[in-house]
Amino acid sequence: MLTLVVCTIVAANQPHPDPGQWRLTLILAAATGGWLSMLVLVLPRRTRNPWLAVGFFAVLLSGATALAGRADPFTVFASIGYPIAFVLFSPRWSIFAAAATAVVPLLGKGAWHPDTSTAPWITVVSIVGPILYVAWFIGAENEQRRRTNEKLAEANERLETALTENAALQAQLLTQARQSGVLDERQRVAREFHDTVAQGLTGIVTQLAAAEQTSEAAERQRRLDQVHALAKESLTEARRAVHALRPAPLTDSHLPEALSGLAKRVSGTSGAKVTAETAGDARPLPPELEVTLYRVAQEALANAEKHARADRIGVTLTYAGDLVLLDIRDDGRGFAPGDRGDGTGFGLQAMRQRVEQMAGTLTIESAPGEGTAVHAEFPAAPSPNSG
Repeated sequence: MLTLVVCTIVAANQPHPDPGQWRLTLILAAATGGWLSMLVLVLPRRTRNPWLAVGFFAVLLSGATALAGRADPFTVFASIGYPIAFVLFSPRWSIFAAAATAVVPLLGKGAWHPDTSTAPWITVVSIVGPILYVAWFIGAENEQRRRTNEKLAEANERLETALTENAALQAQLLTQARQSGVLDERQRVAREFHDTVAQGLTGIVTQLAAAEQTSEAAERQRRLDQVHALAKESLTEARRAVHALRPAPLTDSHLPEALSGLAKRVSGTSGAKVTAETAGDARPLPPELEVTLYRVAQEALANAEKHARADRIGVTLTYAGDLVLLDIRDDGRGFAPGDRGDGTGFGLQAMRQRVEQMAGTLTIESAPGEGTAVHAEFPAAPSPNSG
């Protein structure tokens, strides 16, 4: 717009033999300036409506050509088509628009005023100006591309470094995961064999010792029958432990019934009165939680059978809202907290590990001569199969 104003002022200072023609030139300059101001409306729509941009450019170029034909100074204004061509059109089509800007005004000027001599400075500005602009535009584009390529190269280098570091970290995590998996599997197998084979063998040894000490044939046979049952049960549980299967009692019945069967078996092998009760509304629990509850009860009863010399043992399973509680109490000889109650024995350690893996808490209370109380508490998430 400033170029048009300057060209109009320069043209106004030149002699005008026909004032009517000069007034027509001013009207055409004003109309061309008004049309040029429409560029702000065309730019946002040039991509969605390319023909709108073509029409705008054609009218603008026509106005610039007409002005250049009427007065030499307007030849400089005709060069406005170069920057607008690169703004309105894609690089491919801007070349044609720039070529039209260079050719059309000169052809129009020659057609309308073939004998008119143009001032040298106007010719220089009309030719050299666009060339300088195109050179600047291309240089700016090349500089921008160079900077963009440098940024892309830096980003690729950082990405490659990050990928290398991530690959090393992934390999390290994979190694740690494998080691952790091996350790977890070892601990699982150790806990399962402790709860099955070790306890079964302990029971077998106890029954065999009792059978050797009795003189009654019926009592000896009962003890031997217990040995046979324990051996068979231990073998079955050992096989299930190897394959990470649920304990057989939980496969054939629900948790309350499985605890009742466990209490009955311990009562038969220990001679103590063992009872199992259920409080609250029994409901299905996640299988892994039922296994943990069963194993905790199994370990607590085994400890009471081997060490407590109790006469009475009570097992209570309580369903309380969003919690499930397990209590095992005996009236045996108990122990001091620094003896076995601190969890240093493998059985107690395995029990604690099981409870912690299920986000539960384990409390063991005991004192010499006052029996032992084991309390386990878990959040009772509903079983996926309960619906």
